[in-house]
Formats: sequence, structure tokens, C-alpha cells
Amino acid sequence: MIQYLMPVVAYLFGSVSSAVIVSRLMGLPDPRTEGSRNPGATNVLRLGSKSGAALTLAGDVAKGIVPVALARAIDVADPVLAATGLAAFLGHLYPIFFGFKGGKGVATALGVFAASSLPVTGALVAVWLVVAGISRISSLGALSAAAAAPFATAWLDGRAALVVMSAVVAVLLAWRHRANIKRLLAGEESRIGKKS
Repeated sequence: MIQYLMPVVAYLFGSVSSAVIVSRLMGLPDPRTEGSRNPGATNVLRLGSKSGAALTLAGDVAKGIVPVALARAIDVADPVLAATGLAAFLGHLYPIFFGFKGGKGVATALGVFAASSLPVTGALVAVWLVVAGISRISSLGALSAAAAAPFATAWLDGRAALVVMSAVVAVLLAWRHRANIKRLLAGEESRIGKKS
């Protein structure tokens, strides 16, 4: 019975905003109201703290890893595992503890994939590295990796429930990056190593 509570636990765990908590503890501005207003590691870095950004990134990745790893440890069925990963991701995007105003989800999605399938994770990281390395645009790398996720999962993992989960994650990531997509189409998206 406990396995069916895992998606609920995952959503609540994902709803803990690493960026907001780290910023409060370090005396930084609220990342939801300053900078890009996105509660993620990049904005914490923008607001002036490399260590804060690193802690935020680690926390956001952990929000994906921990609940999925726990679900695997208690040997849940594949659909429950997929629902757990998706719930953790949704918690980051729409956190119940922070007014449903969350981040874009790249780091938490990475954590979900890392705990679900290391081969898939490796493929997605490779896609990000190649695309971001050539274009020098981080968001394009993230969007490309998201688009590749369902195909990589189908090819390297094969579990139908995880393929569906990865497709939903890809669509939600694209939706959360819609402002980035507009800037990409207009040729205005910031490049790695340059000020936006």
C-alpha cells in the first residue's frame, strides 16, 4: 500500500524550493521577485552567490533523485515509479509550499532520470553538452535534451511507463521554457559566458 503513496510524498518533497530556502539562509534576495524571477540555481548565481547556486542545484537534483531512488528501493511497479518521478518534477514546477510558483525543472528532471536510468541520463547529458557546446546556449541544450528524452528512454530503457513519463516531462519543460523559445526564435537568447 505504501508504494501508492510515493507520488504524494514525491510531490511534497519536490515542492520544497531549494532556491528560496538557500537564498533565505544566505541573506540573498528572493529569487521569485528578483533577477529573472525564476527560483533556480542560475538565478541564485545571478543574484550574487556561486556557493548558493551550487547548493540550489544540488538541492534541485536531489528532489528528483531521492523519491525515485526510494521508490526503486521498495520495488514499486513501473507505473508507480513513473508517477513518482513525474510528481517530484511537478512539485518543483508547482510547489504547494511556495504558492505554486516554481522553477523550470531542468535540474529536478535530471535527478529523476538519474535515479530512473543511468544510460538514459548519460545520453541526455551528452545531448546537452553537444548542443550547448556548439550553440553556446544553455536553454537550447536543455530543450534538445528534453526533446530527446522519450526517444532515449524508449531505446535505452524500454519501460513504457517511463517513456510516457519522459514525454510528459519534455512537454512541460518546453512549456516552462516558452519565454526562452521566443528569445531563441528572435535570436535574442543569452549565450553561455556572456551577460544577457
